Amino acid sequence: MLLTLLTTLLMCLPVGEAQTLSSPDGNLEMTFVLSEDGSPNYALQYKGGNVVMPSVLGYKFRGRASAKTPENYMRVGYDTLDFHSGFRVKDVQRSTFDQTWSPVWGEESRIRNNYNELAVTLEKDGIDMIVRFRLFDDGLGFRYEFPQQKGLRYFTVLDELTEFRMAGDHMAWWLAGDYDTQEYNYGESRLSQVRDLLPGTLIDGASQHVVAPTAVQTSLQMKTDGGLYVNIHEAALIDYPTMTLILDDEDFSFKADLTPDATGYRGRLCAPCSSPWRTVMVVDDARKVLASRLILNLNESCALDDVSWIRPVKYMGVWWEMITGMSAYAYGGAKAHGAESGNVRRYIDFASEHGFDAVLVEGWNEGWSDWFGKQKDEVFDFVTPAPDFDIEGLNEYAHSKGIRLMMHHETSSSVVNYERCIDDAFDMMKRYGYDAVKTGYVGNIIPYGEHHYGQFMVNHYNRVLRKAAEHKIMVNGHEAVRPTGICRTYPNLVGNESALGMEFRSQVLPHHVTILPFTRLQGGPMDFTPGIFEMDMSKLRASSRQQIHSTLCKQLALYVTQASPLQMAGDLPEHYLRHMDAFQFIKDVALDWERSVYLEAEPGDYVVTARQAKGSGEWFVGGVTDENAREMTVSLDFLEPGKKYVARIYRDAPDADGVSNTYETGSEACSRYEIIEKKVTSKTKLKLHMAPSGGFAISIK
Repeated sequence: MLLTLLTTLLMCLPVGEAQTLSSPDGNLEMTFVLSEDGSPNYALQYKGGNVVMPSVLGYKFRGRASAKTPENYMRVGYDTLDFHSGFRVKDVQRSTFDQTWSPVWGEESRIRNNYNELAVTLEKDGIDMIVRFRLFDDGLGFRYEFPQQKGLRYFTVLDELTEFRMAGDHMAWWLAGDYDTQEYNYGESRLSQVRDLLPGTLIDGASQHVVAPTAVQTSLQMKTDGGLYVNIHEAALIDYPTMTLILDDEDFSFKADLTPDATGYRGRLCAPCSSPWRTVMVVDDARKVLASRLILNLNESCALDDVSWIRPVKYMGVWWEMITGMSAYAYGGAKAHGAESGNVRRYIDFASEHGFDAVLVEGWNEGWSDWFGKQKDEVFDFVTPAPDFDIEGLNEYAHSKGIRLMMHHETSSSVVNYERCIDDAFDMMKRYGYDAVKTGYVGNIIPYGEHHYGQFMVNHYNRVLRKAAEHKIMVNGHEAVRPTGICRTYPNLVGNESALGMEFRSQVLPHHVTILPFTRLQGGPMDFTPGIFEMDMSKLRASSRQQIHSTLCKQLALYVTQASPLQMAGDLPEHYLRHMDAFQFIKDVALDWERSVYLEAEPGDYVVTARQAKGSGEWFVGGVTDENAREMTVSLDFLEPGKKYVARIYRDAPDADGVSNTYETGSEACSRYEIIEKKVTSKTKLKLHMAPSGGFAISIK
């Protein structure tokens, strides 16, 4: 049911008169005002307390052409156009919106979108800029809009001046600011400590550009001393560079920093246009952060007329053996080729026997042997298989087993080449009945000088998404820009990486997965590739000295705490064969949800989530902890009263340990677990132990 109430009020206001906007429940209040010099400012309060102190809005543009003289004729003749002061308020519009909508897939089947809106049109030198604010019960979204008008058509951004001035030295969970990667560990500290701690969170990668000593990425999660949870992010990132936050660690304010293009400019715009939404979530309970749909609600409705082909996918892959060095991506080297047809059939057989949907095969095509460690334009054509990969025979075999192969397009960050080849590549996929692709962007972007998070690449990622939709193909983007809720508009975006995932093995710290739901997952699902059962990497490759910091039950819990319509069972088939009783949870767990309930949560410490499967009505519960062992009491009051259920509980054994067990000691404590079944009702309270870096998983029928 759609309920929409629109009320509009137009007025002209003198400079300096404040405008206020309240959230539907009245707890949040936003104030907008022009200062004496005509600079726009906003502030945000929760129940009368300051959350965002008065903060500047505006831009610097590359503006009007200078007069041509012999001295400046041969240089770029443009002035800096100050678009952050000297404004007057031209008019104000107010409205209220209340809608309930149904996502194609997601953490619940119905989402309420309810906000009050204030749109302020500012005018300077005959040019209009609209600042549009939407205030929800759980936070604020605002963006800049530039209508089509005389005097402003094509313009270049030198700087976006948006500020977020915090009211104190909050606790924060943050990633180092970088124009090319989010594959770092999270820092956990006061804002005043970011500068000192940031270097210790960095991890070497294929393409990196650390922005500044106090730069952090969004989504940034904070907690005030008064117990408020404040989160800064952006929504609907389209035709615009990604925003990083530069922290002033003396007054605890953040300034927007846009990813530059190869020439150093921060954006190239054409009116009519708008910026992404800048978002400030404010809630009084950590569980409300996880329940917030602020980012999704600020995106446009689904753009696809037909979504019947979009489906949840549970898959396996010829991947872990290559990422851990057991086999090779490239054909013809000294090491066995992982994508060899016989090996692929082995994965197809296992996936089919255990009810999976697809098998991802990396390294299937020619070009890998001539790419690693190099920067080349034309590496892959995305249609030519390696000599030992029988694409037709394997496709027929997979289909006969009820399995689809998932295509892998590693672009080698040669973006123009991928766009040159994409129609042929997608046509081949459709010919073979492939309906999902994993894209990759390893290495520095070609053409040179562009960044993964710049406007050029943002447009590329969205172009690939639209092109895939034309071919009815689902997309799982790796090394791409962090998601900002675009999956509402294009639900064929079923997965993203854009964070430190399981492929980093020992570098994934115990607290990492207790932070992701508060940060990275706010914008959309992550292909974290969980389900690793063998934590000692030396058993896969003798020379490896890597240890995964997790218990087996924590790996199971990730399928619930990190919701995604695309989930991988990341480990090798032979490792699952050793623990088939635990593997049953991966086989059973749903991917699409009717309802989600966030039972316990604290960023950096623990997350416990319950979800009801769409269609079957079964419930699944997952809990994860950081390096500290915990005793949790889980209430099942989300179950329907008066009904009896059977719960199958996968829990850490009393002596399980996901932290101290290492390849040096030979300990198997990470793999110790217990499985019990018991009858439960809505009145049941379960007392569950979580080992250090441990967890639990429950299926309830």
